[in-house]
Amino acid sequence: MKSLAELKAIRDKMQSAVNVRDGEENKIRVVIGMATCGIAAGARPVLAAFTEEVAKRNLSNVAVTQTGCIGLCQYEPIVEVYTPDGEKTTYIKMTADKVARVVTDHLVNGNVVSEYTIGNIGK
Repeated sequence: MKSLAELKAIRDKMQSAVNVRDGEENKIRVVIGMATCGIAAGARPVLAAFTEEVAKRNLSNVAVTQTGCIGLCQYEPIVEVYTPDGEKTTYIKMTADKVARVVTDHLVNGNVVSEYTIGNIGK
C-alpha cells in the first residue's frame, strides 16, 4: 500500500463485499465472533469464507458482520445467524470448510445445519 487513495479503494471494495449491516429488517444477519478468543481459534478464515461465499452467490438479503466476545470461548469460532423472523442459530467450532454448507443449507434453503450448532453438544 503506497497511498491513502489505495487504502480507501481497498476499504470500498471490502465494504461492498461484506454487505455491511444497513438497518434493513428483511436481511439475514451472519455475525462472526472476532474477539481475541475467536481470532485465536480461527475466526478470520471463517469471516473471509462467509464474505466470499455470500458475494459469490450474490446474496443481497444477507449481511455479514463481526462482533466482539460472544461469551462461549471454548466453542470458538462462533457464528450466529439471525433471520428476519427473529430466530437465532448459534454455530460453534466453525471452520472455513463448513461455511459453504451453512450458506447453501441455511442461508439459501432455510434448513439449519444442526450438527454444527450449539444444540448438538453432547450428542
